[in-house]
Amino acid sequence: MKIWGRNNSTNVRKVLWCAAELGLTYEHIPAGGAFGQVQSPAYLALNPNGLVPCLEDEGLVLWESNAIVRYLARQYGAAPFAPGDPRAFAVADKWMDWTSLSFAGPFRDLFWNLVRVAPDQRDDAAMERGAHQCAELMRRADAALQGSPYLSGPDFGIGDIPLGCIAYAWFSLPIERPRLAALEAWYERIAARPAFRTGVMTGIS
Repeated sequence: MKIWGRNNSTNVRKVLWCAAELGLTYEHIPAGGAFGQVQSPAYLALNPNGLVPCLEDEGLVLWESNAIVRYLARQYGAAPFAPGDPRAFAVADKWMDWTSLSFAGPFRDLFWNLVRVAPDQRDDAAMERGAHQCAELMRRADAALQGSPYLSGPDFGIGDIPLGCIAYAWFSLPIERPRLAALEAWYERIAARPAFRTGVMTGIS
């Protein structure tokens, strides 16, 4: 098994965290950003999008981080991490896509301008808008977590991985955040997991 991607990418962290939870053995190949490679003919033959992450597993090539997490969970995991019941899987699946489709855009506006853009080149309006939208979205997650210890349900599972990766950065940024007790308790639970520490907590940059 090979996992391509730089470990400061939220999408790559999803895959690395999932692989660590499952105790998988793999070769990690840094790619993207300062590591390059993603526009090389060899990499584009694997992932024509030129993005990370990318997974190679016994002849199977996958891109799109959520698809990789789902595959790893189904192929190598078991309930409750990868629920066998379609309804339970759908609950976790919902939060995976919600994070990627609803949260990732506003968070990118906040994170990119605050961390990766020089202060004199920041789009302050986009950064402020992103911060406000992220806070509102985190309130929705907090509301769900008031009735369940995990987004996946009563047990930790794949539904917690995408937002968990973003939460690591969100809680690390020097910004004002609303007090969300259920969300904060959830984050403490996932941050205590050894796989989270190795797969996700690799620094903010």
